[in-house]
Amino acid sequence: MAAPSRKRSTPAKKRRPGGNPQKAKGGAPQAVAPATARDWIAAARLRTLPLAITPVLIGTGAATLVDEQLHWVIALACLAVAFALQIGVNYANDYSDGIRGTDDVRVGPGRLTGGKKAKPRTVLIVALAFFALAAVIGLALVIRTGQWWLILVGAVCIVAAWFYTGGKRPYGYNAMGELFVFVFFGLVATLGTTWLQVRSLPQEAWFGAVAAGLLACAVLLANNLRDIDQDRLAGKRTLSVLIGRRATQVLFTVFVLVPFGIAVFLALVYPIAWLTLIALLGGLAAILIVWTYRAPRELITALQVTSFTSVAYGALLFWAFAG
Repeated sequence: MAAPSRKRSTPAKKRRPGGNPQKAKGGAPQAVAPATARDWIAAARLRTLPLAITPVLIGTGAATLVDEQLHWVIALACLAVAFALQIGVNYANDYSDGIRGTDDVRVGPGRLTGGKKAKPRTVLIVALAFFALAAVIGLALVIRTGQWWLILVGAVCIVAAWFYTGGKRPYGYNAMGELFVFVFFGLVATLGTTWLQVRSLPQEAWFGAVAAGLLACAVLLANNLRDIDQDRLAGKRTLSVLIGRRATQVLFTVFVLVPFGIAVFLALVYPIAWLTLIALLGGLAAILIVWTYRAPRELITALQVTSFTSVAYGALLFWAFAG
């Protein structure tokens, strides 16, 4: 009688950390409650909205150097466009990262798509609705000011917002997110606000635009440093993944401090700009967290502090220009 054949046991294939966060340890999927109003508000990532306020404040302040009259209607419309684009980008990122599986394992707040709390199509529709709102308000601004060429600029902004994480080759997955943020949330937002109000771009607007863009980049760096391990596993090549932790910490420090160097330079002509150094206290606190953090979640605080440092900086620079 032939001896029973023995099956050779093969070692189990090593699995990468990841998978669906809605699965229990035993592998059975857990029931996921539908997204609540609080979940939708959280997905809008309100902590990033100060970055939309900063360039409008600086751009409006720079405009008063050309025309002392405050164009509040245009300024508020610019702010509404910035808010709508920022929220639209956040929902679009939720959708795109979720369907790619990038958000399967997260350190930060949960997401609607990745957490299976909402249908991807619903999240996409909400993102497109905010882009449409930005387009409508932007068109009203163009009609009000007669600057028809800005329709092209607005279209480029919306396309760039979508392809940040959307499309087949999102540039946010190839270490270009900071460049997008600097250009659109710094230069375009600040200079566009100034131009729409006074049809001129004084050098102060350019200095302020660079400062606003760098502070926005610092917020993105804090976010990407927090997610560096998960992004590396998911194949998302952010700038932080590309250059590593230490270089990211150095770059974050530069992005936070340079705007205050710009403010000191401006203070030689606009003395109130010295008060921006009050906002530097928040920036230094964020830098300290970024250099000493032990758990990635601590970087959420650094992100929040940097966001509010940015809007405080913008408000004080507005005062320096307009006061």
